[in-house]
Amino acid sequence: MALPDWSEVALAIGQHMLACSPAELHGALCGWLAGGAADAPDWLRQVMVDPDLALPQGEDALDRMHAASLAQLDDPQFGFQLLLPEQDGVAVRAEAVFAWCRGFLGGFGLVPDGPALSDEGQEALRDLANLAAAQLDDEGDSEDEAALAEIEEYLRVAVLLLHADRSLTPRPDRRLH
Repeated sequence: MALPDWSEVALAIGQHMLACSPAELHGALCGWLAGGAADAPDWLRQVMVDPDLALPQGEDALDRMHAASLAQLDDPQFGFQLLLPEQDGVAVRAEAVFAWCRGFLGGFGLVPDGPALSDEGQEALRDLANLAAAQLDDEGDSEDEAALAEIEEYLRVAVLLLHADRSLTPRPDRRLH
């Protein structure tokens, strides 16, 4: 299942009057889900920690982002993707990656008392924290483009690892179908 495009999510964020970018919101949602949160119709309220937010409506871009993220995290073909701007240049895309990581850490931290992370999961979480704190030195070039593509691929794998550690770990109160 494909994510809605960046501009659709940006428009929906504006309609909901949220103070975040599409990358940051998607990162927070994915962190919350990967952290082991039980999916809920009021996911936006929980992820944004605001009980007064209006809920996305059925075909709203935010609701479609939520459904696609759930499907991608559980995709046996590892089809998980980060919501990032498509063609805005390496500097803008890198800033979006850093914002995505900040959102992911915030969402992941909202889920208390999950199963312990594997050593690889702990390392992945540290790497996400380092990326969340990163800043660009300059406008970038083709080498930076290749490095950013590698970082994006690493993040995809790291998120799936964290999701497996937290969400796919058997628990007494959870049944796998």
